[in-house]
Amino acid sequence: MTGHLDIALLVGAAVLLVAVFAVRVSTRLGLPSLLVYLAIGMIIGEAGFGIRFDDAELTRTLGFCALIVIIAEGGLTARWSTLRPVLGLSVSLATVGVGVSILVVGVVAHFGLGLNWRLALLYGAVLSSTDAAAVFATLRRLRLPRRLVTTLEAESGLNDAPVVLLVVLLSATTVGHHPWWYEVLLVAYELAAGTAIGLAVGVAGRWTLRRAALPSAGLYPIAAVGLTVLAYAAGTVAHASGFLAVYVAGVVLGNGRLPHRRAVLGFADGLAWLAQIGLFVLLGLLASPDRLADALVPALVVGLALVLLARPLSVIVSAVLARPVRGPRRPGNRVGWRGTAFLSWAGLRGAVPIVLATIPLSAGSPGADGLFDAVFVLVIIFTLLQAGTLGRAAKLLKVTAPDEPAEIHVETAPLENMQADLLQLDVAPGSRLSGVYIDELRLPAGASVTLVVRDGAGFVPGPDTRLRTGDALLIVATAAVRDVAERRLRAVSRRGRLARWFGEDGREQQS
Repeated sequence: MTGHLDIALLVGAAVLLVAVFAVRVSTRLGLPSLLVYLAIGMIIGEAGFGIRFDDAELTRTLGFCALIVIIAEGGLTARWSTLRPVLGLSVSLATVGVGVSILVVGVVAHFGLGLNWRLALLYGAVLSSTDAAAVFATLRRLRLPRRLVTTLEAESGLNDAPVVLLVVLLSATTVGHHPWWYEVLLVAYELAAGTAIGLAVGVAGRWTLRRAALPSAGLYPIAAVGLTVLAYAAGTVAHASGFLAVYVAGVVLGNGRLPHRRAVLGFADGLAWLAQIGLFVLLGLLASPDRLADALVPALVVGLALVLLARPLSVIVSAVLARPVRGPRRPGNRVGWRGTAFLSWAGLRGAVPIVLATIPLSAGSPGADGLFDAVFVLVIIFTLLQAGTLGRAAKLLKVTAPDEPAEIHVETAPLENMQADLLQLDVAPGSRLSGVYIDELRLPAGASVTLVVRDGAGFVPGPDTRLRTGDALLIVATAAVRDVAERRLRAVSRRGRLARWFGEDGREQQS
């Protein structure tokens, strides 16, 4: 028994370390890391090293556990100041957009592949959810307006909840006797109750963590992640959407003044990476390579319908519905045709559809084997196609942000008692911050440049220090003025020291 455990630990540790170092290789090659992890799982599986694994029920269970961690990390790292303007569009994409996508893919699968309506709609439901892990890993390394990135991240964090409910309903082997409106009300209840439970757990957890005097700083990250898991469990016990409860609780916790916030986010990020690696390798193990060739044609038919018809139509309908009929339009809900086109192409699928495909597989639904194989092939082909071309698509649609820093990296250093944050800013090529003196930044009271790193050497700047391309700045800002300081830095980066004279306020640009 001990010998088997030792071998399992040896194989597991080796796979984990190979997967970690493979991230660097995949980044250099421009490949999504999830494809590398899937390949590792297939290599050590029955067609490679001979490890046989075909437990769909266990895969679904572990897959749900991994998704809880991934979604929790997305919620904890989401900033409310950037999430709030795009929340309407993100919610519309995660609900109405999901419905449109299911219908379009279902129609194509029914008439194009000859599937019955239930199985055809199941194809649409499984493929309607964008993947949080794929979106987070791909978009955060591109130079894009924060509005578009936040919209896609929020959508991927929110759309798992309604999709899981629909897949479970469509996967049921016994036909229910409830009318259609009962099912609609059931989904509405689960979403509303999941939101309420997530809010309650998040608010209570934030209040508790800020007042608890835990004996070790390492306990705070464990408690924060534990609260998001508690939100999921409470949601499922109440027959509500546990995934939505996780995301909402994560957003509430992540935007509170948590003790040791930096450690909390770092711990959640590490857990999310571990969950991604384990999930993708497990899914690669579950796949049967000898059956994938037969799934190529269905995967291409459904994939083309998804990318060329369902996703663009769902984005267009969602953008129209998210736009207010009267009153001033909220900037976050107005993305323009360029932003709409980019959102259509950036709807990345990853491990989530494959995990969802294990639901009908474990339930023994008719056609579940073909569905799983087709989804697996589709994810590999279209993830490689879409993720590899997102950067070029952004440049072609002119939705990049070449004249401002790639990202203002914000980390909360151990300054909780001072109610302050530590911001890092890189003076990117093309930024008009180059040549600007420190005192010309006109940062608000409560924000100050404390360190400049130039050519590998750091120094404390004075008012007459002139910034250069390639400089890295550390800025201390109180929580009350952090957003104002970021907007000012963004404004100067775009228009230079006379940004105010040009009417530039540093807000997110519209596409």
